[in-house]
Amino acid sequence: MENYPEALTALIDGLKQLPGVGRRSAERMAMAMLKWPEENLREFGEVIAALPDRISRCPVCGNIAGQQGLCAVCAAPNRVRTQICVVEDVSQLLIIEKSGAYRGLYHVLGGKLSPLNNMGEEDLNIAALSARIEQGGVEELIIALGGDVEARATGFMLADKYSAPGIKVTVLAQGLPAGANLTYADSATINAALSHRRNIGE
Repeated sequence: MENYPEALTALIDGLKQLPGVGRRSAERMAMAMLKWPEENLREFGEVIAALPDRISRCPVCGNIAGQQGLCAVCAAPNRVRTQICVVEDVSQLLIIEKSGAYRGLYHVLGGKLSPLNNMGEEDLNIAALSARIEQGGVEELIIALGGDVEARATGFMLADKYSAPGIKVTVLAQGLPAGANLTYADSATINAALSHRRNIGE
């Protein structure tokens, strides 16, 4: 292992925590950053350090938001408020938004049922979803959690919990292969999956 200075090793270890970044990629990023002007490095560090104070979670849906406020979707007056699309994390929400195929609201669970990872119903953002549905006005709950075993189990749990007269629970349809991660789907695939969504369990 290279004998880097302690500060550089700490930077590499931090970059390795990013999705898809291994040690070599983290090293290359760190070395590239060392070539930045000192002012750029300090500004970048300040941006990262300020994230906990400037970014929060939307109290309604769990999406990322500014300081103590609603996210851009929940605050928008022109969204279809009879539909809630349930996603696992914010990255999936962003992919669906980029497709331009959906104009309803969202709910971010913050994960999916996974007994092996000690992730149960109480660990997900479900209480807030229940509160939204109990307020009334929701006509369709769209399950957009991907196709792996844990996601399907989570979807069936939600369907069992929220299926009621006046509320349709649907799941994304064609275009997403079994086991697919929604995060990596393109806009055309998302559009097709939303357009042909079906009742869960069909």
